Amino acid sequence: MARPEKVEAVTEIKERIASAEAVFVAEYAGLSVGEQQKLRRGLRAAEGEFRVVKMTLARRAVSELGHDDLLEMLVGPTGLAFASGDATAAAKALRDFSRDHQRLVIKGGLLGSEVLPPERVTQLADIEPREVLLARIAGAFQAPMAAMAGLLAAMPRALATMVQQLIDRGSEAPDEQPAAEEPAAAEAPAEEAKTELAPAAEATEGSTADADGSASSDDSSDDSDDSDESSDDEAAEQAEEE
Repeated sequence: MARPEKVEAVTEIKERIASAEAVFVAEYAGLSVGEQQKLRRGLRAAEGEFRVVKMTLARRAVSELGHDDLLEMLVGPTGLAFASGDATAAAKALRDFSRDHQRLVIKGGLLGSEVLPPERVTQLADIEPREVLLARIAGAFQAPMAAMAGLLAAMPRALATMVQQLIDRGSEAPDEQPAAEEPAAAEAPAEEAKTELAPAAEATEGSTADADGSASSDDSSDDSDDSDESSDDEAAEQAEEE
């Protein structure tokens, strides 16, 4: 029968595994106490924690959670690195420490329900941290929004320019209208002059007609005088003959 202390320890390990974003398994044999403390500080900065537990208790906890594929990693002097924050940051801290301290060997890990081999943990460590990815995504969304904001900001300026152009054209229209009316104004006196000259021309024509009429009358009177003189001569000749 299991002792209460062991049951409590298994329960705690299960809770830590279930609540963690990821769990990494690493063999720490040969690391000094100072090196282990440095490892813990690095993981703490990445929102992680490195704990050394009895492998018999860890295997029981993992088995009860249904992650039997992880059992083969839980042998020898092995510790568990719990990532409570960004899993990539914890994996990077663990990977960087193992490069400087080759005695730390990464065996694998657990990400969600997926068991990761050592190479997958290294690939996870190469991914940009969550904050960097979120910043890039935000920048990708902000670029079109910034372009749209610039377009919207330019629209009032363009509209104001168009309105100003219409106002300028409207102010120029009255100046052009009198210029167009000047020929009409010049034509008006010409029409008036024609109107004034028409009666004079008619009067001149009338005078000419009267003169022609008078001349005709004089010619007629001369002809009648000549006719009278001819009649008198004829009468005188007849008297002499008698």
